[in-house]
Amino acid sequence: MQTSRRTFLKRAALAAVPGVARAAGVQVLGQGEHRYQVVPGWGVLDSATPVKNCHGIVRDREGHIVLLTDHTANNIIIYDKQGRLVSKWGTEFPGAHGLSLVSAGDRELLFVTCLKTHRVCSFTLDGKMLNEWKWPEQTGKYEKEDQYKPSWTLHLPDGGFFVLDGYGLDFITHYDAAGKFVRIFGGQAGGIQHWGPHGGMLDVDKASSPSLLIAMSDQQHLLRLSTTGEKIGKTDLPGGNPRQIRKHEGHYYIAHLADNWPADRASRGFVSVLDAELRVLSNIAGTAPVYDDQGNLQKMAHKEEVFIHPHDLVIDDEGSIYVAQFNSGNTYPIKLERV
Repeated sequence: MQTSRRTFLKRAALAAVPGVARAAGVQVLGQGEHRYQVVPGWGVLDSATPVKNCHGIVRDREGHIVLLTDHTANNIIIYDKQGRLVSKWGTEFPGAHGLSLVSAGDRELLFVTCLKTHRVCSFTLDGKMLNEWKWPEQTGKYEKEDQYKPSWTLHLPDGGFFVLDGYGLDFITHYDAAGKFVRIFGGQAGGIQHWGPHGGMLDVDKASSPSLLIAMSDQQHLLRLSTTGEKIGKTDLPGGNPRQIRKHEGHYYIAHLADNWPADRASRGFVSVLDAELRVLSNIAGTAPVYDDQGNLQKMAHKEEVFIHPHDLVIDDEGSIYVAQFNSGNTYPIKLERV
């Protein structure tokens, strides 16, 4: 009973303060039921394990946090739950960008995209390369390799996957479970705006068949496509710059790079929590979400000085969020603990 009363009083105190509260001297970020506080020093390592841009972050079955950085001293850094170094590997991806974790029977695989070597590679968790996919020359959509700059992979339950060419020509390439080419769609001629398809997820719960939910970065919206490229829906996120989407217990979590990017590259970002209908519930280190009478989301903005440029995130079983950042002073991930 004492614990329940303490929890009740804590929530009541926080609910009385809009935007940001302070509990026992600790800054509380976000709004409503989705409020967080930073865990100081989590994941900070020494000069023997440097990071540059921390682009991708995932969590394996053991609860380890796996980070992708484009520092070629160690592209992959694996942490335990306490933020201590477990292992590290990888020196060949100067443009390391997208990181996906995929279950394959009794093991898990990592898929890495590289902007500078123009390829996608799959690995075991301990760093053994299993396969690689270079630029899809056979499609006729590309005249040369350096037009292809894959940003992320999205994975079907059957093992097939899609590659987003978010920094190249904006096509989406589909491969089957054996890694064989199936089709290519999108691109600007196919209605995909440039500087759009950056990250995303294969959403298997929204409809009777899986769909692609894509973070359209500079376009400030989410785009939902069928697995053959037909447009299903669009969700505007004004003031955001969605770089990646993760789903946890029925909620969607989005890393926004900045609130005025690319016009102001000194502008800073925040993290959004959305419900099952893609309505924003909370902006962590951002302004509170406001919808008008027609249900239109009003412009969001960075608020608290917590993040610089959030790029990806992952959520653990306790609801804590780990945020990886781009172009943010070589910073390690930030852990946010649910209040």
